[in-house]
Amino acid sequence: MKAMVLYSPSPIESKPLRYMDVDKPSPGRGEVLIRVHKCGVCRTDLHIVEGELKPVKLPVIPGHQVVGVVEEVGEGVEGVSPGERVGVPWLYYSCGECRYCRRGLENLCENALFTGYSVDGGYAEYMVAKAGFIHRIPGSIGDEHAAPLMCAGAVGYRSLKLTGLLGRSDAVLGLFGYGAAAHLVLQVARRLGLRVYVFTSSRWKIEKALENGAEWAGGTSEEPPRKLDAAIVYAPVSQVFIEALRKVDKGGRVVLAEIYMTPVERLDYSLLWYEREVKSVANVTRRDVREFLEIAEKHGVKPEVKTYGLKEANEALEELKKGGHLGQIVLDIA
Repeated sequence: MKAMVLYSPSPIESKPLRYMDVDKPSPGRGEVLIRVHKCGVCRTDLHIVEGELKPVKLPVIPGHQVVGVVEEVGEGVEGVSPGERVGVPWLYYSCGECRYCRRGLENLCENALFTGYSVDGGYAEYMVAKAGFIHRIPGSIGDEHAAPLMCAGAVGYRSLKLTGLLGRSDAVLGLFGYGAAAHLVLQVARRLGLRVYVFTSSRWKIEKALENGAEWAGGTSEEPPRKLDAAIVYAPVSQVFIEALRKVDKGGRVVLAEIYMTPVERLDYSLLWYEREVKSVANVTRRDVREFLEIAEKHGVKPEVKTYGLKEANEALEELKKGGHLGQIVLDIA
């Protein structure tokens, strides 16, 4: 089968992913073989390819926003049949037995495996997945729109839950950085009754955020019309995090949604005083993905999508790095 394989992390401009023939995998016990149709391109993929995330498996096939069709089921698999359309997110496996899993925090599992990082992912024609960790895709959502929901959507939804604002109809949520994930969160937050302010350094993204339903949008250092009840930070830059803390009201919370961030060199205690909180997001649970897919189907949440071919994965990641596209980039494997 054809796949894009990473042998050694390096800047994406050097095109480190190799388009090549590799052996088609076979499903083991409790696993399914998926013929991949689409795979979303995520900033976490970029962190893996460029080495900002320490490699745990090399060579590796990246990709963790996978949508495809079950082609074969392994021994012991029940409730999944060939021909079903499914998605595979970042969380490839959790043990169900460690102290975190027993608390319902499988996203923090001590023995977790992650798609496209510790196991081969979806930048390929086929991949193997654990049957208990795949997700059925609602029929109303097409492959190209479903792929980004596996990560940008699901992680964004978990970030939104962690703000503590769901159910508060007049609360103001601040989004710092306006890319693919924030674009989806804006849609969900507005449909769930929240007011949303967007902070970004790009003028065209400010205009786009307003078009997409933001009540207010402006530069990262600008003062919004009122203090924020909570904020989600998508920009992997510590100074943006500091700006979010400055703009959150007493008792508010800042949620850090990135898997990587530049070092925080100085943090004045006054920014944390008055019971302000900081919480990071680490991975997603299966429940997050299921709940978000239901919300996306019910409210018609869809990302803006730009498509590349499988062998163009290096170019797709480079475009992601440059930030010239607001929506989600998706590899068309089929």
